[in-house]
Amino acid sequence: MCSDIFVVMGVSGCGKSTVGAQLAAALGLAFLEGDTLHPARNVARMAAGFALGDEDREGWLQVLAEHLRQAHVAGQGLVLSCSALKRAYRDILRSGAPDLYLVYLHGEHALLAARMAARTGHYMPPSLLDSQLATLEPPGAGENVQGFDVAERPEDIVAAIVASRRETGIAP
Repeated sequence: MCSDIFVVMGVSGCGKSTVGAQLAAALGLAFLEGDTLHPARNVARMAAGFALGDEDREGWLQVLAEHLRQAHVAGQGLVLSCSALKRAYRDILRSGAPDLYLVYLHGEHALLAARMAARTGHYMPPSLLDSQLATLEPPGAGENVQGFDVAERPEDIVAAIVASRRETGIAP
C-alpha cells in the first residue's frame, strides 16, 4: 500500500469513478466517490438540468478537502473522484493534501456525450456536459498531473499510472 493521495478529475462521463475505483484497488487504497458527498440541493439542481456555480460547489469542495486532510495527516493513501473543473477548486482540495496527484481524464465531446447518454441511474443529465466543458480549466504547470484520453481503456489508464509511480520509485 502507498500513502499517496490521488484526485481523479474531469467532466461528467469521463470515467472518474471507474478509473478511481480501479486505481484504488491496484494500489490498495481507499476510494471515495466525491459525487456521493454532494448536498441534496446540488444533486436536485443538477438533476433538474441546472449547472452548479462556484457558490454551489464551495461547501462540497470543503468537505472533500477535509477527507483529503484526514488521509494526509494519518499518512493514509486515498483516491478521490471529483470533477475539480477549475484551478481554484483544485486549490481548495490541495488545502487538505498539498502534495496530491491529479489524474486528469479528458476526451472528445462525442465520446463523453455518448457515455453520459448510455448510463443509467445517475443524476447528471447529458445536457450539462457543455456547461462542464465551458467551466473546465485543464490542469497546468505545477499541478502534479498526469493526463489521459478517455478513449483508452480504464485498465490501461490505471496500468500507466501504476507504472509511472513505480518508475519514480513511489508506488508499491
